[in-house]
Amino acid sequence: MPFIIPVQLPQNSYNITIAPGALDHLGAEMQSLKLGQKVLLVSNPVIFRHYGERAITALETAGFTVQSCILAAGERYKTPATLQKIYDAALDFRIERSSTFVALGGGVIGDMTGFAAATWLRGVNVVQVPTSLLAMVDAAIGGKTGVNHPRGKNLIGAFHQPRLVLIDSQVLKTLPAREFRAAIAEVIKYGVIWDAELFTQLESVSRLDRLSALPEDLLQEILVHSCQAKAHVVSKDEKEAGLRAILNYGHTIGHAVESLTGYRLVNHGEAVAIGMVAAGQLAADLDFWPETLAARQLALIQKAGLPTQIPASLNVEDIIDALQTDKKVSAGQVRFVLPTQLGAATVTDQVPAEAIRQVLKQIQQ
Repeated sequence: MPFIIPVQLPQNSYNITIAPGALDHLGAEMQSLKLGQKVLLVSNPVIFRHYGERAITALETAGFTVQSCILAAGERYKTPATLQKIYDAALDFRIERSSTFVALGGGVIGDMTGFAAATWLRGVNVVQVPTSLLAMVDAAIGGKTGVNHPRGKNLIGAFHQPRLVLIDSQVLKTLPAREFRAAIAEVIKYGVIWDAELFTQLESVSRLDRLSALPEDLLQEILVHSCQAKAHVVSKDEKEAGLRAILNYGHTIGHAVESLTGYRLVNHGEAVAIGMVAAGQLAADLDFWPETLAARQLALIQKAGLPTQIPASLNVEDIIDALQTDKKVSAGQVRFVLPTQLGAATVTDQVPAEAIRQVLKQIQQ
């Protein structure tokens, strides 16, 4: 039986459906939403090779007419130039306002497809079919879409909620080990800021660095708890006017590390892990939470095989400068998400630059 998590919004509410083998029911799930006949399926070559035909068969069996658009894989291709390829495909396929874009892939594909859907014909339907753990627990949910600017991550974007998020845990079997570890960073994030029970569940297993080490029931718990946390926060604050900002825990310094390394040296989850180490230590230094909890977070991140230090090639002052271009800067002040206990966090702009500098130096390789 599928596990269904509603995302309740004033407008455009939708469901997250979690079930092994769900990909084969994609067409039937979409059919019940009364969408138009035309579907533009957006993916990358690796994912399409594994799952493209299954997705197309599921859609065509349900009566949809499908065209595919295959984009290069990788964060460095998450650009306006790549976005143009989706627009070209939509034009060639004569996409209409009732039509649907389906994002079959990880967070990069989901973000770009969502933004293309938000902006093509001033908004068409989008369905998210995440194939990475990172996208399943985070990127596919909540309607944040966008592409990167050369000087900052996700600076070009829009809020555009999906009509459906369909999660098939079986597709994780083809997920590279590094991508799995990267996603665990976001899962740990939910444990720190929202769900203390999830945090202690993660502490209870001997290994977190590979999918095969996780019991099947724990994987299901990770998916359900993480999606419930994201859905709950988004339902209360759709467009990040307040509460939703806590989901950026670890992302402030993480995004700076990502962009300064050209999206090549560290991936998103690895950067978030480094950012959580920094934010956790900042919280301890500024007496937001005890040092013992910062140490437990660090141990969990290490158990997941994630990096905990800033690459030696980066200059601390460049990171501090990059923080000023972060989307969360308000009135020139960088806003940090800092944990106050397991399962709770706060947002503050009262973090002295010198405290940031000291922590960055402390955790640099």
